[in-house]
Amino acid sequence: MNLLRLHHDRTALLMHRAAPRPLPLPSPPFPRPPRSRSSPISVSSSLSATCNSNGFRARGGVSKRAALAYGDDKGECFGGVAAETEEDLSVDGVVYQNTLRLVECSMFAALSGLVYFLSNSLSIENYFGCFFGLPIVISSMRWGIAAGRKTMVATAVLLLVLSGPLKSLTYLLMHGLLGFTIGSLWRMGASWGASIFICTLVRALCAMGYVLISSFLIRENILDLITINLHASISFLFTASGINTVPSMNLIYAIFGVVLLLNSIFLVFLLHLLYSVFLTRLGMRTSLKLPRWLEKAL
Repeated sequence: MNLLRLHHDRTALLMHRAAPRPLPLPSPPFPRPPRSRSSPISVSSSLSATCNSNGFRARGGVSKRAALAYGDDKGECFGGVAAETEEDLSVDGVVYQNTLRLVECSMFAALSGLVYFLSNSLSIENYFGCFFGLPIVISSMRWGIAAGRKTMVATAVLLLVLSGPLKSLTYLLMHGLLGFTIGSLWRMGASWGASIFICTLVRALCAMGYVLISSFLIRENILDLITINLHASISFLFTASGINTVPSMNLIYAIFGVVLLLNSIFLVFLLHLLYSVFLTRLGMRTSLKLPRWLEKAL
C-alpha cells in the first residue's frame, strides 16, 4: 500500500471541503421567453404566405404602406397630418392668418399707446391728435371690426398701466371711439355722408362726456362756466350792435350745441380726408368707398 498516495488523496479531500461554496446567481425578475430556432427557409415561406394572403402580390403594395407609415415625397404622413399642418402654416392658412392678425393688432396698440403717452408727456398732443385713431382704422379695415375693437381696448389697457385711468378714459373718449366708429363704418361699406353724420354725433357725445368727467374730477361745473361765458359774449355783441335784448338760456344752449356740432363735423371731415389718403398710400384703396371728387383727386 502506497502511503504517499493515501496522504495525497486525503489532503485533496480536506481542501475540497474547506473551499467556500459559490453563491447562487439571482434569478431574473421575468422569465425569459424560450428561443425558437427557425430556419431561414421557414421564415421566408411564412413571409411569402402572409404577403400572398394580404393581397401584396402586385408590385408597389409594400411601398404604398410604407409611404402611409413614414410619409411620401410630398410630406404626407400619418393620414395627411403633415399636409394639413403645412396647409395651416402657409400664407393663406388659418393659423398663419390668426397669428398675423394678433401680431399686427398688438403692434398697432403698442404704437398708439406709446405715441399718446409721449405726446402727453411732451405737451404736443395737439400736433399729433389726428393720428391717434389711425391704427384702429387700419386694424378694422384689414382684419375686421373685432380686430379694431381689440386694438382700441388693448391701447386703453396699456395707457391705464402707464398713465392711469384718467388718461386711458381721455383716449377712449377723444380718439379711440371715433377711430373705431370710422373703421367700422368703412369696413361695412357705408357712404361718406352716413359715415360723417354718425361720426359727428359720436364725437359730440364723447366731447360732452369728457367735459362731464373733467367737471366731476375737478369739482367744478365746466359746462356751466362755458354757458356763462357764452352768454356774456353774446350779450356784449347784442349791446355793441344796438340790440337791447338779453339772450335767454335756451338760445345759449342752442348756440352751444350748434358750435359743438360744427366743430365735430369739421374735425370728422378732415379725419376722413387724412385717413383716406393714408389708406390709399398703403395700398388699401380697393376697400375704400370714396366719393367721386376724391377718387379723381387721388
